[in-house]
Amino acid sequence: MKVYVLLMVVAAALTVLLTPLVRWACLKWGIVPKLRSRDIQAAPIPRLGGIAITIALVITMLISARIPYMAPLFETNTAWAVVGGACAMCALGVVDDVVELDWMTKLSGQILIAGSMAFNGVQLVSFPIFGLTIGSSRLSLMLTVLLIVGIMNAVNFIDGLDGLAAFPVVLVAAGLAIFAYASGHYQFSQYLQLPYVTGANEVAIFCTAMCGACLGFLWFNAYPAQVFMGDVGALALGAALGTVAVIVRQEFVLVIMGGLFVVEAVSVMLQVGWYKKTKKRIFLMAPIHHHYEQKGWKETQVVVRFWIITIVLVLIGLSTLKIR
Repeated sequence: MKVYVLLMVVAAALTVLLTPLVRWACLKWGIVPKLRSRDIQAAPIPRLGGIAITIALVITMLISARIPYMAPLFETNTAWAVVGGACAMCALGVVDDVVELDWMTKLSGQILIAGSMAFNGVQLVSFPIFGLTIGSSRLSLMLTVLLIVGIMNAVNFIDGLDGLAAFPVVLVAAGLAIFAYASGHYQFSQYLQLPYVTGANEVAIFCTAMCGACLGFLWFNAYPAQVFMGDVGALALGAALGTVAVIVRQEFVLVIMGGLFVVEAVSVMLQVGWYKKTKKRIFLMAPIHHHYEQKGWKETQVVVRFWIITIVLVLIGLSTLKIR
């Protein structure tokens, strides 16, 4: 356990070192977005902070694979599949943040990357609620892509206020790390009635590193934010969470613990769908965190209250360990 904590600290330290460099590069090369009507900051803020998170994750995983105690855990390529998917999504996010892709091109890229991961073995094997085996490989592939793409966009939607996305990702990743750790040990998995998953230990290491990287990034992303993670970070982290949940077969638990992500995504879909049909809005502004801002909540109130909600949801998700 000490090694996991050490790796989390390493990831946090790397992100603390890398984030100012990414911010400096964005300002030097003019990679700063124009202010939008819903933005509340006085000056544009760089949005490529996710690059620092992704680099820190990759370096931390490379270091962990070289630690004698950790090396035997890398008995499969499971963790590297997650890292590869996160890096691919990070690259897509860079392109989107720099040149602003249209929604169809962006979605096509997300589906292509998620589909390639599914083709390489990261697939749903049963329905999360009823435990029924998915007999069709085609259906399994489609559901996997739907889950990963859905979660990554949900995380992207919540990345709209200072610190709003980073800390919930820390909490959900920590929760998934516990499930991954238990699923990777046969005795624990049998006692807790979890599916034993070969390679889940690697995923637990990745989740630990993700917690550290996001905590390090939060140092600069907390109010008042100096840098945002942007699509670069939100897509990469969202894809990683979805992929981890599929690997350890805890998709339904992810929906519980990441309930705030789900609500944010649903609020956008309801707002857009209802407006197209009636030309009226359900919320004052979507995603829903902006709705509460319009109602008079201060930005810090929204952020902290959403953090509290995520803490409760993660605890509920973890409580399912004893309900099984």
